[in-house]
Amino acid sequence: MQPVHPVQRDTRVSRAPVRRALLSAWLLLASSAALAAGNPANPDATPTDAPEADLNIQAQQAGQWTGVWTRSTLLGDMGGIRSFLGKYGVSLQATETSEYLANVRGGLKTGGTYDGLTTVTLGLDTQKAFGWEGGTFNASALQIHGRNLSQYNLGTLNTASGIEAQDTTRLWELWYQQSFLNKRVDVKVGQQSIDQEFMVSSYAATFVNTMFGWPGLPSYDMPSGGPAYPLSALGVRVRGQITPSITALAGVFDGDPLGNNPNNLSGTNFNLHNGALYIGELQYAINQPSDGEMVGMPQSGLPGTYKIGFWYNNERFDDQGIDNTGVSLASSATSGTPQSHRGNYSFYAVADQMIWRPDPDEPRSIGVFARVMGAPGDRNLVSLSANAGIVMKAPFKGRDNDSVGIGLAYIKVGNHVHDLDVQSAAFSGGPYGIRTSETAVEATYQYQVTPWWIMQGDLQYTFNAGAGQNPNDPTAALRNTFVVGVRTTITF
Repeated sequence: MQPVHPVQRDTRVSRAPVRRALLSAWLLLASSAALAAGNPANPDATPTDAPEADLNIQAQQAGQWTGVWTRSTLLGDMGGIRSFLGKYGVSLQATETSEYLANVRGGLKTGGTYDGLTTVTLGLDTQKAFGWEGGTFNASALQIHGRNLSQYNLGTLNTASGIEAQDTTRLWELWYQQSFLNKRVDVKVGQQSIDQEFMVSSYAATFVNTMFGWPGLPSYDMPSGGPAYPLSALGVRVRGQITPSITALAGVFDGDPLGNNPNNLSGTNFNLHNGALYIGELQYAINQPSDGEMVGMPQSGLPGTYKIGFWYNNERFDDQGIDNTGVSLASSATSGTPQSHRGNYSFYAVADQMIWRPDPDEPRSIGVFARVMGAPGDRNLVSLSANAGIVMKAPFKGRDNDSVGIGLAYIKVGNHVHDLDVQSAAFSGGPYGIRTSETAVEATYQYQVTPWWIMQGDLQYTFNAGAGQNPNDPTAALRNTFVVGVRTTITF
């Protein structure tokens, strides 16, 4: 990646850019809501439980959506190719996510950038392929393109987009999963990205900011950001259904997905030489539809999922403020070699809960989520991160597949990082940015154009950007940032 050049902090306050930013924000959300509320297909359509069936009904009633507009994927059956492959248990899916995000206030500099991600996934059902029951093979690849707004324009800890990464074409996941005991237990072996199963919040996935997907704490505290998009690591994961409501997951993976090859752009390093990452999670689901019960059938209560977990990495980690003699790294008497700690760990909890649903036969509902995790403050940049938010499904009549939400992402830096900044300011005798915490607020609207096409308007405002310090100039701070953007996702 190219280095970001330092920029001088502009201490002048102008109200005109702020007014323009607020006007842009208002127009973006207003246009999304107006588009949703004024659905041209059929504003009086009766909601149904199946998204694709709903769109087909609207198409028939309106008489304007035909053929390609009602498919679940843009390319449909691809001239019979998908049907032919399906007979042998082979599935093929490709998605393209493109976005334009613009920083209209504060940060490193204002301006916008484009980011794009193409994902191709190949699956194989071994039962259909050659009669081997309970087996699934998966291979996926990424093509990442564009320019990262957070790196070049923001300088924030809560990065603006979950698809931001170094441009490359790389292998992502390559694994085999085998189920046992009537699918109550399964084992997955191979190259895995653990953000697909661990620490996941289904409601938080509505948002664009990175930290609603893979949270801030593992992003900064795990080596190389952990085995999460766009990286993965070799390992084994075991999942077991203890009771109908309780599921346990446990896994062991290579401790550093980049390992001895930090320039592993192809994703084919298959590293096993940098310690081990152990992770476990216990999930408790309430009021879920049973196997024989259709979604939308009356239930005894509102569904929710609660998770607790931990991870432990057995590598060695440098102290963030103290050297190997016990002296502050900011002191002129320091040896310059940080104190070394054996291992690193974190505990976390996740909650997804529907809190309102006027009718079980309708998709309209409101759900809330919360996710919090902590880690030692001596060896980590981040000692605490948290997410919380609220999401409404089907916010307008006839828009059963739309979602609107507002969420908050919080990051607190470790106490040794904070103390090091305080001591650096004291020793230097001059101005110095002291890092504390950073909070990002996001408002978003997902508009389902067709079954295969989603448009998403997005606003993000970050308080105390950079947690109080410019990453390119420790003697300066950053102004709060305001990001306006749009994302489109197409499933081929």
